Amino acid sequence: MTTDSIVVRPASREDLAAILTIENESFADPWDASSFVATLELSHMRVRVAEQGEGGERELLGYVVAMLLGDEAEIADLAVSSTARRRGVGGFLLDHAMEETRRAGASVLFLEVRESNVAARALYESRAFSTVGRRRGYYRQPVEDALILKRDLAPT
Repeated sequence: MTTDSIVVRPASREDLAAILTIENESFADPWDASSFVATLELSHMRVRVAEQGEGGERELLGYVVAMLLGDEAEIADLAVSSTARRRGVGGFLLDHAMEETRRAGASVLFLEVRESNVAARALYESRAFSTVGRRRGYYRQPVEDALILKRDLAPT
């Protein structure tokens, strides 16, 4: 799989079943359908999906949820289908979210990541995120600290 054939677009309610499948296979404490529905309706939230394929044969590979708060932004959720992992989809979505939030006026981007999530931490470190804090007991299933990561969004 190359990222050249991946398209990122705004998510819609029609994407919810695929998003929920990916969410549930990715997280021990997943968001529920009502959380995604509410997020889709909020003007300060950006929910984007990555898909590949042609015509009616498109496959949803992953999604990213970003929140804009003035000159700051936060990645609230990012996940990739188990069949598309380790193929650059997560990085592609993250790069898209960084550029979109920068263009919308954000100068800094934050996120939380489970301390034990080595793959996600490696992705974020590869994009120049740095650890700026810790939320003790942030994750519930299992209970674990979250690392707070930050990246400045300098214009390109």
